[in-house]
Amino acid sequence: MAPYDQEIEQTMKRFYHTLSEKDRRRYAGSEALRYGPGGRSYIAQVLGCSRRTVSRGVKEVSQLSGAEVDRRIRRPGAGRKSYQEQWPDIDEHFLQVLQDHTAGDPMDDQVRWTDLKVSPPT
Repeated sequence: MAPYDQEIEQTMKRFYHTLSEKDRRRYAGSEALRYGPGGRSYIAQVLGCSRRTVSRGVKEVSQLSGAEVDRRIRRPGAGRKSYQEQWPDIDEHFLQVLQDHTAGDPMDDQVRWTDLKVSPPT
């Protein structure tokens, strides 16, 4: 197969550099498979990666099946914990602070205000 046009190679490089490491491997592998014989070396040269990376990508792409595709990037449970997990009793603390700083109109139970202000971090 003849080499791609210079413009296509540049587009491939730009796209390649926007991907995560795993997606880069898989993209390189799929392009090598599409190119045919000599594709691994050629794609490695075009994308500026090692031939070994392309070969690993070919292997990963070849082993994919529609049911096995995992859309997660992080492993389950990774990433930032939710605010409720990090501070499980935050609601009680907030309500206590609010109760200590709340005043109201003695003539109307529906009218209330707080005197809380944002303080600079310490």
